[in-house]
Amino acid sequence: MNSAALFVVVFLACTVEAVEAATIVLAAGAARDWRSATTGMLTALVALVLIVAALGPALSVVPLSGVRLVVGGLLLVFGLQWLRKAILRASGHKALHDETEIYRREVAAASAVAARRFGSVPDWYGFTLSFKGVLLEGLEVAFIALTFGSNARDVPLAAVAAVCAMFFVGATAAAVRGPLSRVPENTMKLVVGIMLTAFGAFWGAEGAGARWPGSDASLLALIPAVAVYALVLIALLRRIQPGQTASDRSAPVPPDPGWPQ
Repeated sequence: MNSAALFVVVFLACTVEAVEAATIVLAAGAARDWRSATTGMLTALVALVLIVAALGPALSVVPLSGVRLVVGGLLLVFGLQWLRKAILRASGHKALHDETEIYRREVAAASAVAARRFGSVPDWYGFTLSFKGVLLEGLEVAFIALTFGSNARDVPLAAVAAVCAMFFVGATAAAVRGPLSRVPENTMKLVVGIMLTAFGAFWGAEGAGARWPGSDASLLALIPAVAVYALVLIALLRRIQPGQTASDRSAPVPPDPGWPQ
């Protein structure tokens, strides 16, 4: 994978995770207390830095074949999950990921809890809500950056892409102070799901000892193949009404009451 492809893939994947984290922080700040939400976010970021600093160097001593086998398997599972949800959303079998609605639910849930001070934190609930959201989504960002970076032997570039994605989403969130509903997250998840699935299959097979025709150039065929497969599934699923089963489609249509019996 060249540097440009590495940066784009990591940036897009991390942007999706950062949008979800920003939505939680904005909800915690709007419904509870901005100081507590900001403190929780910063505490989670410090924890993430410590976790990455502890785990990052360990990846450099693992043999490349082992890294590719493990990372490929994890990315394949991760990518297939994203791809499955994106296909179901695009075909109408699953509700679209609506950041505005998620923001409203988070605000409503946060507003219903009584405020409780803990030490220097004015609102402990707002702190923990922000901390949990940033930490969990941040761990996924770190996983994406470390796995892609370690496999490409360019962790610094992957880290830069992840940080750029987080700064981009953070700056946008600070500017609008509302849900990032204009970000085409469902489309991004479909694209990222396709790319993670393709790279996961590619690296997993290489780690298991397979040799792809043309080496890295085979990704130019593998990624479009996964994309075409996903689009075909979307087209087929759109022909099936949500909730309709195969037996429903094969069952005879009952006669109209007005027909002669």
